[in-house]
Amino acid sequence: MEGVLADAVHTEGLNGFPQECKQTEDLTNGHSKCTTILNGLTPGNGIKENGNVNGNPYLKTVPISALKQNGLLQSLAAGGNQTKTEEVSLEVERAQEEWDALESIQPVLAEDLTPSPLISFNEALQHFQTTDLGDLLKNIQPTIRRTGLAAITHFLFGPPRLHKDLVEERDLVFAIAQCSLDNGQPVHMRVLQTIYRKLTCTRADCPRYGPHWENVGFQGSDPATDLRGTGFLGLMHTLYFVMDPEILPLARDIYKLSQHPVQNFPFSVMSINMTRIALHALREEVLSKECNRRQQVVAVLNDFYVATFLHLYQLWKNQQKTISDSGHVLKEVELFAKKNPKQILKRLEGYLKERRAGTGHRTSPDTLSHSNASPGDSGSQAGSQGGKEGKEINFTGVCELPPEMEGEARLI
Repeated sequence: MEGVLADAVHTEGLNGFPQECKQTEDLTNGHSKCTTILNGLTPGNGIKENGNVNGNPYLKTVPISALKQNGLLQSLAAGGNQTKTEEVSLEVERAQEEWDALESIQPVLAEDLTPSPLISFNEALQHFQTTDLGDLLKNIQPTIRRTGLAAITHFLFGPPRLHKDLVEERDLVFAIAQCSLDNGQPVHMRVLQTIYRKLTCTRADCPRYGPHWENVGFQGSDPATDLRGTGFLGLMHTLYFVMDPEILPLARDIYKLSQHPVQNFPFSVMSINMTRIALHALREEVLSKECNRRQQVVAVLNDFYVATFLHLYQLWKNQQKTISDSGHVLKEVELFAKKNPKQILKRLEGYLKERRAGTGHRTSPDTLSHSNASPGDSGSQAGSQGGKEGKEINFTGVCELPPEMEGEARLI
């Protein structure tokens, strides 16, 4: 009985195909032989040993059918397809994520944005009346401190003192003038948006910061930087100007002049200067008599602010004033307004009566300025040309005057 014991030795050919060398030993005669098997086939089973390439027994001609059965090729082919499939899957997944992201983005049109509601002067004032301003009230200076002969002269010959029941209202005004613009206060932001929208006749809100604020006469991207010396009261007066339907036409006339190619000026900065003049008049007790008569402080101060702005508008337009004249004009306006508060308020009253009577479209503020000219107006026309030849005053900011300079009104 014959038995054959086969030991398989695996090697790898130069062409990458596995090569088996089976050593068989005849148990009867003890002879052994080594048989080379390529790709699971022995020579003679479709592979010719004479097919050696350059004498290399491993580089033989292999049938396509045999290649199909090669394990290495099968694994390489499977691995290549798997990598390609994974790449396609990753691309599809990324595309799906991008598409989902696009679906989640909803276009928002400007006209679809809900603007903040406009705020009235009374609503804004009520906010300050119900806010604790105790810390600000400690720092106010509602009157001029006079000593010695100046105090005696003012007591004997100066304006009357403000009634005691109006002191609290007066102090509130000065406290508001100490209050700065606060981005965290919705009322503050609504006041700012209302001023912009009423002057520009737009319906949508504008960004808190940006060059668009220069369109309404602020000097930079942040209106808060122009509120030195008047605080939030400067915005409150502008709010009153644009929200009162009776005086809104005047506000827009002045705003239109501020856009003039030659006579232009920053509207909001000029408005803040009118507030500063009104504050000085109140502190110097120039308005005490009128406040006592009407038993009001805020309303009198508002009217004095508008009347002063009207006076400046008439002077600026009729006398062809420009920015280079701003310092002289502001000083003249302040001196006249504080010296003649009753007259300047009467001029505003006459202007509003003309409007109410339906003749306001025929009688402009310019006509009123000729019939109610101030004593210094006659020489101002001739002096304006000389003023232009002198040193120009840069119109770059609202000045913050110390108490001893309160007679001055200028822009620096």
